Amino acid sequence: SALPEKKMIFKGLLANKENMNKLMLTPLIRSPLPGGSALITFEEAEVAQGIIEKREHTVELSCGQLEELDQCRVRVQAVPVDILLPSALEIRLTQSCRSILVSDLPSLDIPKEALLDKLELFFSKTKNGGSEVESREFLEDSEQVVLTFTRDGVAEPLIEKGHIQVPIGKGKYRIKISPCMSGDISNLQLQPSRCPRTVLLLGIPDVLSVESMRDALEIHFQKASRGGGEVDALAYVPAGRTEVAVFVED
Repeated sequence: SALPEKKMIFKGLLANKENMNKLMLTPLIRSPLPGGSALITFEEAEVAQGIIEKREHTVELSCGQLEELDQCRVRVQAVPVDILLPSALEIRLTQSCRSILVSDLPSLDIPKEALLDKLELFFSKTKNGGSEVESREFLEDSEQVVLTFTRDGVAEPLIEKGHIQVPIGKGKYRIKISPCMSGDISNLQLQPSRCPRTVLLLGIPDVLSVESMRDALEIHFQKASRGGGEVDALAYVPAGRTEVAVFVED
């Protein structure tokens, strides 16, 4: 604000916003799930909140697996699910001096290993501006390939070209060559976040099989007369065991 005003004229090229590279961060939280517990995710957040506010629930069990009684009841506790989510993230990026990122690959009906072989063969030839390839990696999430050469000085001229024609099968395809960036987290800040549609049930006794207990819990908490609603997902862990629950972005 202390700088003087200065008129400027932009003479650059306008780029399509959709074609710009984007960094997408998707939380994938893994949390231990103790034995004798269950996670229930409802379709509506209001239903989950009502289950938590009631806290104690009596679930009726009807199953021939019980030796003495055809029917019994168990009392379980419903508590909210709180997890830690990133609130601020700083990543230190470094460009590899030996690797390139190959993108805009054609969608061909060939195995991925065969595609990697063709790319390695092409970029290992000096007449194509390449050199001996040390490793190759197919990135499943982005459909891109990372090629790493055995020596320095090969990647930079290829990156400067930007695009190159590569013969694959019976055709030639124009693929994109970009710098290969690697990132290290330099700063990560977390904040607690409550899952709006998920409830944790505790104190579930090991009196039924996994399938029977899962069915009994789902039937009970689906009934609107008991404050329940439509169940989107349910995971049950019997007493004496532990599992890992994976939380993804809603």
